This record gives sequence, structure tokens and C-alpha cells, in this order.
Amino acid sequence: MKKIFYIALAVVALVSSSSCKKFLDLPSQSKFNSETIFETVNRAEMVVVGCYSQTFNREFYYQLGMGTDECFSTESETNSKNQVANYVYTPANIPTSTYTAMYAGIEYANVAIKGIKGMKANSATEQTKLDMLLGEAYAIRAMNYLNIVRFFGDVPYSTEPVAETGIFTSSRVSRDIIYDGCISDLQTAIGLLPWKSAGLVPTPERFTKNSAYGILARVALYAAGYSLRWDLTSYSAGSVKIAQRPDANRIKELYKIAADACKAVIDRGENSLLPSYENVFRTLIKTQYNNESMLEFGQYGNDNNSSAVGYTNGIYAHTSCMYGKSQPAMGVTPTYWYDFAAGDTRRDVTICNYSINADNGHEMNSYTSNTIGKFRVNWASKNGTAINKRDINWPILRYSDVLLMYAEALNEYNNNPTAEAKTAFEQVRTRAFGGDATKIGTTPTDYLGFRNAIINERKFEFGFEALRRTDLARWGILYETLSKTKQNLIDMANKTGAYANIDLYRVYKRAVATTFEDPMVAIPYTGYKTLSPTDSTTLARAGNVVLRMHGASILNAQGLLTATAPLVINLFRGLEREKVEILPLATSIIDVNPGLKGQQQPKY
Repeated sequence: MKKIFYIALAVVALVSSSSCKKFLDLPSQSKFNSETIFETVNRAEMVVVGCYSQTFNREFYYQLGMGTDECFSTESETNSKNQVANYVYTPANIPTSTYTAMYAGIEYANVAIKGIKGMKANSATEQTKLDMLLGEAYAIRAMNYLNIVRFFGDVPYSTEPVAETGIFTSSRVSRDIIYDGCISDLQTAIGLLPWKSAGLVPTPERFTKNSAYGILARVALYAAGYSLRWDLTSYSAGSVKIAQRPDANRIKELYKIAADACKAVIDRGENSLLPSYENVFRTLIKTQYNNESMLEFGQYGNDNNSSAVGYTNGIYAHTSCMYGKSQPAMGVTPTYWYDFAAGDTRRDVTICNYSINADNGHEMNSYTSNTIGKFRVNWASKNGTAINKRDINWPILRYSDVLLMYAEALNEYNNNPTAEAKTAFEQVRTRAFGGDATKIGTTPTDYLGFRNAIINERKFEFGFEALRRTDLARWGILYETLSKTKQNLIDMANKTGAYANIDLYRVYKRAVATTFEDPMVAIPYTGYKTLSPTDSTTLARAGNVVLRMHGASILNAQGLLTATAPLVINLFRGLEREKVEILPLATSIIDVNPGLKGQQQPKY
């Protein structure tokens, strides 16, 4: 499979230099300058492809992807990543890579937009290509702004290259203005980009009209949703509140924009759900494309933005096993396993219930040691470039997201789920149960019931895909959901309430992996509520492994699951309503931009 990131990092350096200064006055054949870079379509394409390198950062799924009802940090409580995952925010420990990477990509996109708009095509074919490149640059800029705003709220906003404006400091701008600008950019991009079927873009690692519509819907839902807001004039802590934008008519319009964008993709019929949820991620790990994947961040070799997909957020694999070391720093919130309904095939794909030992054996995990299964190294066809560079693409947008966003937007716009909303929702849910619609339960027919069903369904469908934290924030329920999750975990540790009858022991036969593309999805087991020492001995003598589920695993041990365990006590320990829903700016970010002085998130 070809990867767009074969293109050298020099392209990024080229765009960055072009945005800030001119090269030598006497350009050579081997070096472009800011005056010659946009002389040919091929050179312009290099610039646009270079922009993609700054559209993703591992902080999305790592620090900023933990601290949900799905995922917790396995690192020490003194580690800054653990602190951020548990909402112990200070301006000193806030990660900066996402912020700086997204702004770098925006600057590159601004340069590309400015340059391409000044180009003249020599043929209709060239014009089509230039239109596509311009559309990609607009879409990249919008997506990057979304990724800053959903974590940091009101931020600096510019649509011109720094070299053109000569302005090197900037202040916060209302997120509503930024969101509306993103929507305008994406609508422009949609008018310029080809459909996937046109064949001009052979990979989902670049924008098409299909994916631009999907990201437009995502932006519109965030723009219409709740967020932590404050008075941008006074920056008073007393003005901080969770709210939607004040214009109710615009909110309704945004839900229609989201619904219409999704409908355009659905009606076009070029994307579809794979029949098997498992194969969505098996093909991703094997570096293959499919009709469900609409936009991916390309990973290959050393030029992969150090994202470590499959290493930091994978399963535990012993350093001596055939797959090489995998050392996750992210664990599955123990209650997440029991959130899935019986028969939901997504559970065993999303949550890996085993680790891999030095002899390639599958060892079952206890409740505290389950790991992320979507990016597991043993499903790959080869080891990859390095243990922390597995060449696994990051899924930015899948067709199932379009279906669930469509269902959500219609419900919000009509204050009730329409027939189309229920159909879209049920498509996703039916696939989850192996195509058997009789197993999906009854779809709610009222607004609130359907909204809650969407909230839950997104948890099951997009587990560990770096959407949950800000999804909960845009619904205005981050604090409530995480508070409930912690109480559930305490109940699970105490074996009370809904967890009074869960498995205390699991008994399984140990199997050994013999190949890449390992067929193992989940270790089959028999669960026991009680097990006497005699029974345990008998089972072990028969060749079984007996695992105490509230205990520590043989591998990747995260300790006991008790109400006083560090995992339970420290989980969400910094959580505070109307404070942590938007991150403060890092001190280093404010220090380099005097325009942000005095504009820290008011609660910090």
C-alpha cells in the first residue's frame, strides 16, 4: 500500500520557511523559494501533502484520549500524562504538542490557499487538480481549528499567512466565530473537492468531498453543542459556565447543516459499513483501505509524527515474543467491559482480554489489566518499522460516524427521532450484533431517550478513537458521566449493585500464537461467581488456567481491584464541574504569544 507520507519532511520545512521568509534571491534548480513554489501543479501538491503531516498528534489519543468512561492512564500519579488524564490540570503540565502541531498545519494551509489561489491553470485537467488541492487546504485548516477549539475553547484565529500579515501576536477569538469560519471553509472545500469515485485521490489519507462532508457534520455538531464558556472581556471566573452559543436560530441551523452533510454522503452511496466490525480494524492494521474508512492519518516508517499507534495504545506484548514489544500506557476502565450488551461483537474487538507472553502465549487479563484491542500488534502482517512505529494508520473518520451524526442531528433538529434517524442508528447497531436486527433491542422514539441512546452508541462504536472526552463535553455531561463511572468502579470493586454477580474467576485454556495476522480475538472462558480451592485445583490439573478477576494479571499487572486501590482512588481525582471541560493554556504557549497575556482560562 502506498503512503502519502513517503514524501520527505523537507516538504514541511519548505512550507514553514515559505510562510515566514523568502529563500535566496537567486533560486536554483534544487531549491524552491516563496516565489517559485506555486509555479507548477506538482510543486503545489507537495505543499498540500506536506500540510497533512500536521493534522494529527498522539496527544489526541494519549493524554487527551484518556480520562473517560472507556480509558484510564496506567502511569504513575506523579506523571504529567496521568495528571492530565485525571483532570489534575495546571498551566505547567498541560501538553502543548497538539496546540503547536495544529497551528503549524493551519499556517501551512494558509500558505497553500494563498499560493494556489494565485495560480493559473494551463488546461481543464490542471484546473481540476488545482481545485482539488485548494479544497484539501481549506478542509485541513478547518479540521485543525476544530481540534484546537474542542480542547482549548476560544483561541487565536487567522486565515492569512504570518508573512502576509506581519502580525506575530494574537489574542483569543470567540469559538463561535472560529466554528463558523470552519464551516465556511468546509463548504468551500466541498465545492472544490472530487467525490471518492472520481479516482483522483487513491487513498483515504487525503480529503475527498465525502470526508469533507463528514468533517463538516462534526464541526457543526460541536458548534451547536455545549462547551465551557466565559466572558472574553472580563475573564471573570464568575462568568464561567457550560452553555451553548446564545443564538438559538443558529443552533438549529447548525443541526441542519450537520444532517444535510451526512445525508449527502449517505445518498451518494460510495461509503458503507463493513459487514464485520472486526474487519474494520484488521484491515486498518494490515495497512489496507476499505469503504468504511473515509479519512485516515497515514503512518509509515520514521515519518509518522511519532504517533506510536499500536504501542502506547495497544495490547501488552512481551519484548521476546514474535511480535516484538508493545507497552501500553493506557488501560481499559474496568467497568467498560460490562457496559456492552451481551452479543455486541464490538466489545471483544475494542477491549483485548489477553496479553502475549515471551513464548507467544495468550494470557488472559484481569479486570484492571485489559488493554485497547483496536490496534493490536498481533493482527498485523508484519512487525512494522519499529516497536513504537507499527505503520498503523489513525482512523479520523469512519462511515459509522456519519450515520450516527446523521441520527443525532435529525433528533436535535426535529426534537424527536425521525424515521431516517432511527434507520441510521439501527444500521450501526445491527452491524454490531453480527447483522441480526432481532438482537438490537428497541430503539427509543422520544427525543431524550434517543439522545441517550446515541450517547451510549458512540461509546461502543468509537471506543479509544479519541472522540469520547470532547463528545461528553459537547453534550454538557462530562462531569456527570465520569462521576457515575467512578461510583460504578467502586461498586465493581466491592462487588455490589449492578456488579454483585459478575465473574470473580475465569477459567480458560492457554493457547499459543503461531503466526502474524493472529486469528485470536478474545480468549474463550468459563466464568465463575465462586470457586472452591478444590475445584480450582481440579480445573488446573485438567490443563486450565484459573484467573482471579479482581486480582493482578500474570502480565501487564495493574494491581488489585479494590475500593482502596490506587486506580480507584486516583481516577478522575481532579474532576470539577465547570472547570476542566476546557483545558488551560500552557504557560509556554502564553509566554511566546504576548497577545494571550491575561487571557488564561479563568478558573486557572
